[in-house]
Amino acid sequence: MTSLSVGDALTGFERQITQDRVDAYAEASGDHNPIHLYESYASTTQFGTRIAHGMLSLALVTEMLATNFPNTWHDGGKLKVRFSAPVFPGETVVTYGEVTAIDESDDGLIATCTIGCKKPDGTDAVAGRATVPLE
Repeated sequence: MTSLSVGDALTGFERQITQDRVDAYAEASGDHNPIHLYESYASTTQFGTRIAHGMLSLALVTEMLATNFPNTWHDGGKLKVRFSAPVFPGETVVTYGEVTAIDESDDGLIATCTIGCKKPDGTDAVAGRATVPLE
């Protein structure tokens, strides 16, 4: 993304979180916590059903950042986030971001962005801040 200004929105996307996606993430990550995989176990938890891995929601945010900053995100991008609400299989989430500052550093310009992943009811599943070097 070139010629960014404070207030510019990042290009986000919608993604449905299916149980198949959760199962695939468990295999890829090695995180086989039964709250993500087994309804019989998950039904006994505070959520009453299976939930997606928090890191799966965060992976969508990092995908958005890599798409918006293809030449710089993987070489110096940083995140600080909070996991605020579980995502349930079957929900469609939306990633979002906005440039809140552009600052000079010893290595060039750095964009600071609010970023997150919203649930269908508008609450944040993940929210935080990213800093990304600019070209």
